[in-house]
Amino acid sequence: MKHILILALASFLSASCTTCPFGHKTTGGGKVEHIVLVWLKRPGNAADRAALIDTARKFQAGIKEIQHLNAGPAVPSDREIVDDSFDVGFIMRFGSKADMDAYEKHPVHVSAVKQTLLPLAKKVLVYDIRCE
Repeated sequence: MKHILILALASFLSASCTTCPFGHKTTGGGKVEHIVLVWLKRPGNAADRAALIDTARKFQAGIKEIQHLNAGPAVPSDREIVDDSFDVGFIMRFGSKADMDAYEKHPVHVSAVKQTLLPLAKKVLVYDIRCE
């Protein structure tokens, strides 16, 4: 249940898939929100968290399929329904599932997973949402 709320909130905060927060229309249907939650092997380690965030931010310059990217730490919460146990979250928007599939195979992404994510992450949870 906590993960469902995180997904709903993440999609809302990263702007609606069919409209931006300022009311401008985007291209609409078919967009995909790719949400990645990471638990570090060394929970709370600021250097590990920064390494993941810095690596992800480089994606936008090198991977043209990414339309938007947000990255940051979990927001601490005392609300029971909120899962704030992860260290880092990423939200990426793609124009289509095909764009997301191309990102998954892109050499920059593949290298980042091998060089940065796998050595630092204890657990990774991914949610993909098609926005209509």
